[in-house]
Amino acid sequence: MSKDKSITAAKETIKHMVPAVGISILAGALGFSALYISPVPMVQDFGKMLKFGVIISFVASIFFLMPILFTRDHFFAQATKKRKLKASNGAFEKILGSLTRGTLKLGPIILTIALLLTIIGVVGDMKVGVETDVEKFMPEDTQELQEIHELRDILGTTDQVVIMYEGANLLEERVIRWVDHQTESLADKFPDVVVNTKSITSIFRTMNHGELPPAPNMEEQVTNLPKNQLKMVITDEQDKGVILVGVKHLGAEDMKQFIDDLRAYIEPESELDLGVTLTGKSVLDVEMISALTTGRYQMTLLGIGLVFLVLLAVYRHFVKALVAIMPISLIIGWSGGLMYVFGFEYTPLTATLGALVIGIGTEFTILIMERFYEERRKGRDRQEAIMVAIQKIGKAIIASGLTVIGGFSALIISDFVILSNFGMMTVINMTLCLVSTLIVLPPTLVLFDRLVKTKEGII
Repeated sequence: MSKDKSITAAKETIKHMVPAVGISILAGALGFSALYISPVPMVQDFGKMLKFGVIISFVASIFFLMPILFTRDHFFAQATKKRKLKASNGAFEKILGSLTRGTLKLGPIILTIALLLTIIGVVGDMKVGVETDVEKFMPEDTQELQEIHELRDILGTTDQVVIMYEGANLLEERVIRWVDHQTESLADKFPDVVVNTKSITSIFRTMNHGELPPAPNMEEQVTNLPKNQLKMVITDEQDKGVILVGVKHLGAEDMKQFIDDLRAYIEPESELDLGVTLTGKSVLDVEMISALTTGRYQMTLLGIGLVFLVLLAVYRHFVKALVAIMPISLIIGWSGGLMYVFGFEYTPLTATLGALVIGIGTEFTILIMERFYEERRKGRDRQEAIMVAIQKIGKAIIASGLTVIGGFSALIISDFVILSNFGMMTVINMTLCLVSTLIVLPPTLVLFDRLVKTKEGII
């Protein structure tokens, strides 16, 4: 290829592709930004890395990839290779053309089925559980995990809920009586969960043959306690104390129910003027369940909303912004339905899939939509325009999608269940993105194009 032709090809590529890809990158970055609202720090960091990653990739494609392609075409291209490539492209374009022609003929049926599957999938998604037990994310034969199980068999528990209480004088007799009641009664109140309890009053009882000392003697006994032992249950200032509750290892939902019941049971009388809080790893796990259960819907909806708004600002046309986001939004329902069918549970990673799909999948729809309206501006009718768009850019879309699928497929073989499930569901979702882009998008574009004012050179 001559130098002039190489320069012309580079200019045309930048002129036609960079704006479309730039819009898709902007939309994707905003879609990933929805992960920032998650209360789980690892999810927030994941969103930041995704956003920075796509922006850096876009910049690199312009300033590094384009010079490489120019150098290849100008100095190393061979006519025989170009002829083979042309023949290969021609065969693939025919396949894409046949596929698109079929989707247009069955357009109403395809859109109806896609919508029904989304509705069914959303219903199934609501029944999908949430798993936050770190032990279930690890390989069962991990030595550290086996040691935890052995320690649990010996001690009865390795999990703990902490009841933290605050007040002006925690050695006041009324407060001590309340702490003692909680410490002694929790095992009877929750016999299937509570294994043991420890507090300042249990230490007093150990020191006094199972009895509480008289109130005047408490200060003296506290003074005589070893500092390292005392700090486990009460501060030096005696304004904060804890009741350590050893509990059995429970599933996420059972633990949530126990903590709700425990919170109601330990509520002190108002005259004690105590501030009581539940904390500990088990409580944090329950809070994460709530964050993932409700937060994943919020992240997904916010991602869809942000992408729609940026497309609306760019296109200044409601229908065009809607068409770009609609085929990918349907996938959220499909994905949830498949998780229910396959028996997967949401984890801190799979909870991000909604925003991930929106961020990546919208790029595919925007590129094809841009190519479609470019052909419409040339005067082609709707069906001819979508045929040309799919044939010319479909191969690049498929290659891009398969690259993502190939990259995430490596996670499937991970020994860690949390990574393996995330890899599997990402592969499934990216496959659905390609299916939706190549099958659902063409009839959607043709259907809604009637609402877009189109004439040569202006849309």
